[in-house]
Amino acid sequence: MAVLKILLDDDFGDDFSLIAIHCSEEAYKMAYSINKHLNLRLRRMSTDLEFSEDQGKMSFPIFEFEDQFQYTTYYLVSNKCKINVRQQGNPGGLFGGAISERVVTKNLLPEFKNADFFLKIETDFDRVPLRKNLALINDIEEVISAYEIEPNQIKSNSNLIFN
Repeated sequence: MAVLKILLDDDFGDDFSLIAIHCSEEAYKMAYSINKHLNLRLRRMSTDLEFSEDQGKMSFPIFEFEDQFQYTTYYLVSNKCKINVRQQGNPGGLFGGAISERVVTKNLLPEFKNADFFLKIETDFDRVPLRKNLALINDIEEVISAYEIEPNQIKSNSNLIFN
């Protein structure tokens, strides 16, 4: 009797490139600057990228542009989200059980907490002009630095699935 062996490949593949951007601008200003310098048309998606945690709901603004001629999709997503966390004080303390709020910054990719934005480039082709794009992003006056992140360095890959 013949044995049929099926191997399932659990590799998601490196079908995207990721650029980390350090910039203190708001998300809409960063999208405008990238549109201007890279000649894209990033538009904010109708729903933000949302995650739930015990501390609260996290919402990351995300912008998308699909270049149908180059078969490439660009996503600009913020890495930082500020949420209000409520905590109850010590019941035996001076203010006995008072509820206080504090603002906590959460990251989309916690291993890259210093990055402010990520530009994810998905393409059907083998190569994207990444060096050219990096040079153009670094030419933006508000950008402190931009660099490529190798997909194998990312521990929380599931946070980068936008569809």
